[in-house]
Amino acid sequence: MKTTSLLSTILAAMLLALPVRAQQDFSAVEIETIPVADGIYMLMGSGGNIGLSVGKDGAFLVDDQYAPLSEKILAAVAEQSDAPIEFVVNTHWHPDHTEGNENMGAMGAVLVAHENVRERMSTTQFIRAFGMEVPPSPAGALPVITFDDGVTLHWNGDEIRIFHVAPAHTDGDAVIHFVNADVIHTGDIYFNGLYPFIDVGTGGRFDGMIAATDAILEIAGENTKIIPGHGPLSDRAQLQAYRDMLVTVRDRISEMVEKGMDRDAVVAAAPTSDLDAAWGGGFLEPDMWVGIAYDALTADSH
Repeated sequence: MKTTSLLSTILAAMLLALPVRAQQDFSAVEIETIPVADGIYMLMGSGGNIGLSVGKDGAFLVDDQYAPLSEKILAAVAEQSDAPIEFVVNTHWHPDHTEGNENMGAMGAVLVAHENVRERMSTTQFIRAFGMEVPPSPAGALPVITFDDGVTLHWNGDEIRIFHVAPAHTDGDAVIHFVNADVIHTGDIYFNGLYPFIDVGTGGRFDGMIAATDAILEIAGENTKIIPGHGPLSDRAQLQAYRDMLVTVRDRISEMVEKGMDRDAVVAAAPTSDLDAAWGGGFLEPDMWVGIAYDALTADSH
């Protein structure tokens, strides 16, 4: 099997519903802990990257991946702190970022997310691009604190600003900014070195991805460490390159749409062929990415 095809299969399992993820062998997954700043780490396993803050007030998680990995995630946290996990903030509703919620909540963690995340998790969702139905989450997995525009936590000596952006990856995306540590967790607004997934069926929009990336760039400095939803630890320069790629793809496909080209014609035209070597080695093969981009750019007109 081609590497790109294999990665596509893996991501379909990572991103989406329980029937697919049940086929994964989580026993083989190891949690990698990457130091980011004083008291802040990035945990990589299977699913979205986790942010971890540890300090005198207790542990604080950004996302929690899949439920079968909770024990391994807790062990990774315990290597950095013997304090309990007090908060889990979800960047959006997708299972590879939220399925551990029930386990973390049962241990006393307070679950926090944008109000649309709770709404999405409370009901059956359908991820159109993959033809996948995602059942409602258990009651114990639902965020117990929700916000509209944002909320600020003062925790472990830091000011942690959590803010909602207009529909981008989904309609419930949140960015987490550790102000004093100069660290930002972007959730799936940012896929480092990869074409991103835009979940049009649950509110995702292409222009929203660009606008959200711009909002992150506004608060990121030259030395800011950026934890992406997927991909390696990043910085402002890499995020800027990602933003430039999004703008290029938007402009090219928008021009084709204005000429009256339909989805199949746009995909066949391969408008990202010169970008694929740099960005197309991840879970979305170029044709699939172009189709998703077309859907996201034309969603508001349908």
